[in-house]
Parts: sequence; structure tokens; C-alpha cells
Amino acid sequence: MPPQKRRSRGYIEELPSGSFRAEVFAGIDPLTGKKRKLRETCKTHAEAKKALTKLQRQVDENKQPKSSITVGQAVAQWLEVADLQPTTQERYDDLIRLYVLPTFGHLQAGKLDAELLERFYARLQRCRTLCTGRPRPGHECRPLSASTTRKVHYILRAALDRAVRWRHLGVNPAAIAQAPAPSKAEPDPPSADEAAAILNEAWRDPEWGLLLWLTMLIGPRRGEISALRWHDVDLDRATVWVQRSNTQSKAGVVEKSTKTDRKRRVALDPHTVELLRTQRDLWISRLAALGVEFEAEGFVFSPSPDGRTPYAPRAISQRYRRLAVRLKLRSTRLHSLRHYSATELVAAGVDIRTVAGRLGHGSGGATTLRVYAAWVEEADRRAAATIATVLPQPKPAVRRSGPYELLAAALRQQIQDGSLPPGALLPTMAELAVANSCAVGTAHRAVSLLREEGLVEVSRGRRAVVIGPRRIHTTVR
Repeated sequence: MPPQKRRSRGYIEELPSGSFRAEVFAGIDPLTGKKRKLRETCKTHAEAKKALTKLQRQVDENKQPKSSITVGQAVAQWLEVADLQPTTQERYDDLIRLYVLPTFGHLQAGKLDAELLERFYARLQRCRTLCTGRPRPGHECRPLSASTTRKVHYILRAALDRAVRWRHLGVNPAAIAQAPAPSKAEPDPPSADEAAAILNEAWRDPEWGLLLWLTMLIGPRRGEISALRWHDVDLDRATVWVQRSNTQSKAGVVEKSTKTDRKRRVALDPHTVELLRTQRDLWISRLAALGVEFEAEGFVFSPSPDGRTPYAPRAISQRYRRLAVRLKLRSTRLHSLRHYSATELVAAGVDIRTVAGRLGHGSGGATTLRVYAAWVEEADRRAAATIATVLPQPKPAVRRSGPYELLAAALRQQIQDGSLPPGALLPTMAELAVANSCAVGTAHRAVSLLREEGLVEVSRGRRAVVIGPRRIHTTVR
């Protein structure tokens, strides 16, 4: 039996132009299911042979990873050791299930490259179901947001980074792939009128009104206001100690550190202290009616009679959303109240480091500057205007008259006081120049100025004749 001929992985073809093209099969595109081919056009057959060898080597290098680990296996190994918060874990599980595994789950990690990833991100931003783009009955393309696509990129990059460290891969293609640019979310705080409407509606329930009042005043995140306990509130020193945050997952509400791991002590005004004191007294009387002693471990805001269960962060957001829809506000997000606190402080001229400290921003105020740049610029302009009103203003500069203007002023005075009556001839230009110790050109300019004012009449080759000062004729109707 004759030996079977090995299938060629590439070939060279001559083009109608006389050039030669080398072409190599590079596998199946997991996004489209079509064959991938590498091509290079050369002038001579010898150059095309070299190009064919080079292209085959490129394919071989990509086909020979250090292990046969798949993208799905790399992601699973990463999840086993990744230190993620419960809510982050749930979100990543959804992204992996919906987008990563259906596309790359069975693909060998060594076959993944930056081109595949960038095309994958682009298709997600056109349609989250990765459709072909052809119209289908009942299908409407819904793009995946840039921020969510960046999360998918982060998952792949982190998982493949781990695979490189564990020597399953030589290089991480996601490290050189370009992720979508982050979308710039502009703060949309409620206006002063909207803020008043929010509180007027919320105060129908004193506890709910106090929760939104505190959110506007000190700008906590929803998890931080949910985790606030009575021992965090010092009514004597008029401060609130923000040191924990609640997060919500399928397992329930879990307490953790704040988003930036920054604990902060925020000052309160006297009115807010009295509101909190009233709220605490109300809790004490409630618990006494139940035969339960008040404990500082209790939550400031709680749906349970004993105050030992916090409000779930999502429940707070949902209740606020219903209120915002009822009031027809521009933004229905509870986070907009945090923006309100920040923008009001910045607009009032409070320094950025203080604002950042109250909000729990890190980076020495860099985040605050980046997010609230428009309000910082507005406050800066007001500060500049304020300083300008305090500084002594320079005296207006006095314009010095030129020689021809001084000569014209002297002649004008003689015409007005009658020394040069109407019909009188002015001295010649040479005489004016000698009498006033100036140039003849200066005399010409002075007489021209008087002519423009209608005081003299000038004819070519003749001396200027005085017409007289202008008279204002008033017509009485």
C-alpha cells in the first residue's frame, strides 16, 4: 500500500501580475467558524518560498503552547485562588458564563492572540449575543457597554496571567490586547429644587428622610449607610465614623471594609446631631416597649424591630428609585445624592482634600478632581473673581497728547474765544511750525484735525480759513 501523502499546510501561487503569493492555513476562527489564512505577496518565487517558511513557523509557534490548557480551564484555575468579594464573584461568574466560555471555553489558551480578543471586544460592543449582524426575526442587537466589556477583558487577562505564572503559557495575549476605552460617566446630581423635593417627600417617613438627609450631607455609598451602627455615631463630638460597608449577594448581606479600605471620621452640623439624637431616642423607646435593651451594636437604619438587621443595599436603591420616578427626577440613582454632597462642597469653595476625605476618595484628592472637574473649575472662577474685588485696582493710564494735538488744541481755543473769528486766515504751515517749534508735517496734521472737526476750511494752494465753532441747532416741536 503506497504511503499516504501528507497534507500541505501552505502553498505558493502565481498571480496575474507576475508576483507570487504564499498562503498558510492557520486554523479555524472561533468567532466566525471560518478558516484563517496567513498570506504574503512577493516579487519572486524564491522570496515567496522564504515567506512560506516564515508563515509556517509563525503558525507552529502559536500552535505549540507549553500545555494543552484551554481558556476555560485557565479561567477556572484563576477563580479557585482569586480573592474576590461575593458580589464581584457573582458578577464575574455571569460574565464568564455568558461571554467567555461560549466563545473561548474549549479553545487552547496558546491559540488565543490579541487580534482575536480585540475582534471579540468589538463584536460584543455591537451585539452582546455575538450575532452575525444579519437581520433575524425577533432579534434586536443590544451592545455590551464599554465598562462591562472591560470587565470581560480583565477576567481574561487575570486568568491568563495566572496561567503564565504557572507555566501553562509562554505569553499572555490579553496583556497586549487593547481593551475598550472606559466610558466617562459625568456626575448628575439633583438640583437644589430637586433635592428639596426629595427630602420633602422622604420626611413622610422620618427614618427614610433621615437616611436620605445623611446621604446628602456626608455622601456615603449605599453600602456604607447600610452598615452604619450606633457606636459609629458620636453625638457629643458631632461626628460619624465610616469604617464598614455592606455588600449584597445571593448569600445575603455581608459586611466588609469600605470600597477604598479608607476609614474616615466625618463632622456633623448641630441640626443633624439633633435629628440623630431624636432617632436614637425613638429606637430606645421602641426597644423598651419590646422589653429589649438598647445596644450600640444596633444599626442606625434597620427594618427589624430589634435593630439588629441592616437594610439591604439594593433595597435602599430600589426605594429611592421609586421615589425618583414618582418625582420625575433626571437621575433615579441613589448614588446621585453622593454626587450632590460633593458638588455642593466644591461649589462652596471647600478645598479638594477635605471633600475627598469626607467622601472616602483615595489618591490625595486626584479622584475627586477627575470626577468633579467641572465644578472645581466653576469654583475656581468664583475664587478668582472674589480675589479681584479685594485687590487694589490700578489707576487708569492717562494718554499723553501728541505735538499735533497740542497745536490743534491751541488753535481751537483761539477760534472758540474769538481770537480767530470766522473768515480769518490761519498762518501758513511754515509760520505755524516756526511759531510752535515743530515740524511742518506736525502743523499739517493739526490743521487737518481742525478741518475734520469743521472749524476750518482748507483749499489746495490757499491758506486755511476759519469757519467758526460748530453750533448745535435745536428744533422745538
